[in-house]
Amino acid sequence: MPVEVVTFGCRLNAYESEVIRREAEAAGLRDTVVINTCAVTAEAVRQARQAIRKIARERPAVKIVVTGCAAQIEPDAFAAMTEVDRVLGNNDKMQAARWADTATAFARGPGIGAAAQEKAVVNDIMAVREIAPHLIDGIESKARAVVQVQNGCDHRCTFCVIPYGRGNSRSVPMGEVVAQVRRLAANGYREVVLTGVDLTSYGAELPGAPKLGTLVKQILRHIPELARLRLSSIDCVEADRDLLDALASEARLMPHLHLSLQSGDDLILKRMKRRHSRAEAVAFCEAARWLRPDLAFGADMIAGFPTETDAMFARSLDLIDECGITYLHAFPFSPRRGTSAARMPQVARETVRERARLLRRKGAAALGQYLDSEVGNRRAVLVESEGRGRTERFTQVALDTAVEPGTIVGVTIAGHDGRQLFGTRSPDGAARPLVGGGF
Repeated sequence: MPVEVVTFGCRLNAYESEVIRREAEAAGLRDTVVINTCAVTAEAVRQARQAIRKIARERPAVKIVVTGCAAQIEPDAFAAMTEVDRVLGNNDKMQAARWADTATAFARGPGIGAAAQEKAVVNDIMAVREIAPHLIDGIESKARAVVQVQNGCDHRCTFCVIPYGRGNSRSVPMGEVVAQVRRLAANGYREVVLTGVDLTSYGAELPGAPKLGTLVKQILRHIPELARLRLSSIDCVEADRDLLDALASEARLMPHLHLSLQSGDDLILKRMKRRHSRAEAVAFCEAARWLRPDLAFGADMIAGFPTETDAMFARSLDLIDECGITYLHAFPFSPRRGTSAARMPQVARETVRERARLLRRKGAAALGQYLDSEVGNRRAVLVESEGRGRTERFTQVALDTAVEPGTIVGVTIAGHDGRQLFGTRSPDGAARPLVGGGF
């Protein structure tokens, strides 16, 4: 069998899984399953362990390699699992030489990693200063591709272990990003998503310290054939002037921003060591929507952070309305060993779960209201599969006719089911590919 990669976590991990698959197969690995882990919550780590045991039980002949953020942070714990044959660090997983070493070790036969220290190939992620660009084709569909432009994080939020799994912030030079996006556009991809761990910190360590907005403008200026450009999660207080200008003036920059908000209470934000206040988050959303009235916001929020009272949590619920959030990702707080938040007074677990449920219910209501408002509108849908696609604002649409993936078509929104829109083609039924991202 070819190399199989099981991916947990973020879009960046999904991007890196494609690099892993390519490099591992090029190194000659076969009958191997790679688990690309996430460490953002204790539950994500538990799920990775569960997957490892299940694969080993059901397919005892395969080799299992564990990598990703959880493997970087807890290499010894994974290496101690009898089901695991090798552990690779987050930087190591992107290196062709490490996969060649792994193939050689597996070829020697049984006995690799009899001792845990022999299994783990995990270097000091904080010592990594550069990020090597990897040219890959699209990963989400034949229509949309993801390009990594940044990795790591220089901030130290009190609840987050990701900097210890990803290292400090580092960026791909603009010229190399533009070259990769141009290649993807030439290969037929209509939409490209720029992604990173802390996307709005892009460029700080590069010569001249270019900002994310500069990169966005360079891509759109030099690649006119690219129909759509989209951003993954951003930090609102780090959004630069050029980024806001591009949002206002560039129709091909999609009107959808996903914000790392985390809480709506100022004291909790301070205890999280976030860099924005509640008022700054609201002001950003108001200003961005004034610049781009059709803008839709997604957001991440944490329920039950240590010391959070009912009143503090109520301010998080209220923030969804004040910021006009359409797509909410709600997470119950998960104490992570080694973080400051894990040592703070904890909220009872049943309260954490209930608050997460209330956040999700509020998010579902906000999404439902937005979907209601879309009925009757005409939208440009990028078709991802024969019967499914996404609007400019990243809303999923089920189409009433099959359309070739990669086509951008105009549809009328006929209804929804609370999660996705239903779109019908033009009255004459003719396919009408659209130029750029709009009509």
